[in-house]
Amino acid sequence: MLDTLAPPLRRRLASMLYEGMLLFGVLFIAGWLFSTLLQQRHALYLRHAQQIWLLLVMGIYFVWFWIHGGQTLAMKTWHIRLVSADGKPLRVWRAIMRYLLAWLWFLPGLALASVLGAHAWMLVLIPALNMLLWALATYLDPQRQFLHDRLAGTRLIMQQPVKPGAAARSVPR
Repeated sequence: MLDTLAPPLRRRLASMLYEGMLLFGVLFIAGWLFSTLLQQRHALYLRHAQQIWLLLVMGIYFVWFWIHGGQTLAMKTWHIRLVSADGKPLRVWRAIMRYLLAWLWFLPGLALASVLGAHAWMLVLIPALNMLLWALATYLDPQRQFLHDRLAGTRLIMQQPVKPGAAARSVPR
């Protein structure tokens, strides 16, 4: 077991915000392809199929990057790497499990809002409170990992940035 702490919470949340901006483009293209190929002329036509398609596209996006180097573009930018709990690269099933467990950031709050019949600002407040509690749960973990990482057997670590020209200097002549 590695004894290093996870990247600071602010860094991880900034990476998640950047990831959301990048995902906007990925999901826009995926949604456009779905709508075009299936000739969707109304937003409610095949709505659930499109939601499943976008969930699948996001899953493929994250799992592919996590098993091929442990970093998405946003994680590379913020120098964060995803590894298994023992520090090894992720296998596909562990990456899928992490992707599904990461939805716990949103789903409990959305489900609670639905059960309570929340309207207006409560539809935002309840899921936001769920997300806040999920993020703050890192302070209960001795290694400051997210709960979904602990459950999936993964961990986020700091990736030291490579300085330009460092690789060229380290090659023996």
